Amino acid sequence: MELSGPVGLRVEEVPAPIPGPDEILVRVKATALNRADLLQTMGLYPAPAGVPADIPGLEYAGEVAAVGARVSRWKTGDRVMGLVAGGAWAEQLVTHEREALAIPPGLSFSDAAAIPEAFTTSWDALVLQGGMGVGSKVLIHAVASGVGTAALQLCRAFGALAIGTGRNAAKLERAKALGLPHAVLVGKDAQFADAVKQHAPGGVDVVLDLVGGDWVPQSLDALAPRGTLMLVGLVAGASADVPLRTVLGKRLRVQGTTLRARPLEEKIAVAREFERRVLPLFTSGALRPVIDAVLPMTELEPALARLASNDTFGKLVLTW
Repeated sequence: MELSGPVGLRVEEVPAPIPGPDEILVRVKATALNRADLLQTMGLYPAPAGVPADIPGLEYAGEVAAVGARVSRWKTGDRVMGLVAGGAWAEQLVTHEREALAIPPGLSFSDAAAIPEAFTTSWDALVLQGGMGVGSKVLIHAVASGVGTAALQLCRAFGALAIGTGRNAAKLERAKALGLPHAVLVGKDAQFADAVKQHAPGGVDVVLDLVGGDWVPQSLDALAPRGTLMLVGLVAGASADVPLRTVLGKRLRVQGTTLRARPLEEKIAVAREFERRVLPLFTSGALRPVIDAVLPMTELEPALARLASNDTFGKLVLTW
């Protein structure tokens, strides 16, 4: 899928959001870019109902500016970060108090803004849904991306073996420096299953697929019997020729996942589990955000163009 970049972006003054009884008003200090943002700016990924249709942005870091009448977790001035279904490209936003996360001590707002989407997405897909645990073998596509670098660190923290793919040899070398044990360079023919199985005889237990398209058949081939393909992204396209005999014969599970459109109760449950099991790993230093660049919000359009070019390693962060 060739993405040429966003068009028609502009800065506008809009009414300040007002927090409901269970919500907090956040003064946004930093946000980070995601593929979903790029797609939304191109008219390919509209915001869910009830979310500002004209203000993209899925993650934030900032300070609590006001609290609703029933809020008990936060007070004005607290440093928070988290995910929203939209509206993070603004100086203020509102979110449910139980969806917000405390920024770990020692992390700047720029660091914190690079955490929510990448680490929550990869952790939810790998652990909560994919069943990754100690000794699991995991194939991470686009390992140099924000979600990819987060997944790589989570594999190490949870005792799983990571194998990463990518089309850029230099970025794979950088992933190795980050701790990637095995890298597989993928060519234009999208053939990688045999190379993966050299590192994981018998196949991998989980594939974190950020690519989709014509990579899917090879991903299924690379899976071990009863393995799981977690489909997170569709950079290579939204259609695939699926070898159903492979799915049937190896008793594979193919699961799609997205955080943005889930019901509030599910989002809160994921946030609370993330807070309990993952957030302490940032305090200990076992996990850290990987940032490609930190830019002012005035450079949003060139930052999105850079994201579309696939030249990034980790996250692009924007600050007000």
